[in-house]
Amino acid sequence: MFLAIIVILVVLVLLAIGLYNRLIKLRNNRENAFADIDVQLKQRLDLIPQLVESVKGYMKHESTVLTDITNARANALQATTINEKIAAESQVSSALQGLKVAVEAYPDLKASQNFIQLQEEISDIENKLAAARRFFNSATKELNNAVETFPSNILAGMFGFRREPMFDLGTEMREKSEEAPKLNF
Repeated sequence: MFLAIIVILVVLVLLAIGLYNRLIKLRNNRENAFADIDVQLKQRLDLIPQLVESVKGYMKHESTVLTDITNARANALQATTINEKIAAESQVSSALQGLKVAVEAYPDLKASQNFIQLQEEISDIENKLAAARRFFNSATKELNNAVETFPSNILAGMFGFRREPMFDLGTEMREKSEEAPKLNF
């Protein structure tokens, strides 16, 4: 009888260790996935001053758009945690979207070789960011599933693991993406 209790306790301890280690691996996988996003965000943030400078001469009347981009970039550079960086990234994306709309009114700017090159670089980074976000969200989903399902949810609660947010578009960007495109003929 005593031996059976010892065996059950050992099995429970080994199960708890396995579950805890799995939670740690999932959290680390999520952090690693965000590190990939962070690299792309840094590259995009490095291109923003060049983009603003190339646009400044053409868009004298659009100073609020340029100010929004500059402020969003400053906020993104100050963000430290994953959640702060996600929020800041939404601001940057929104500001860049505002620039894309404003640029449509300046055909000379759209024809500028420097602007075209910067736009291509940012577009390439945006594509890489989209792929990195998908991987990050997948890693986040795995961690959230482990944190919320039995029996790992018991250990997750004991050791401070919690549900983490996905990297989404944000409310403003989601509303813009759901709008029908405006076609000008």
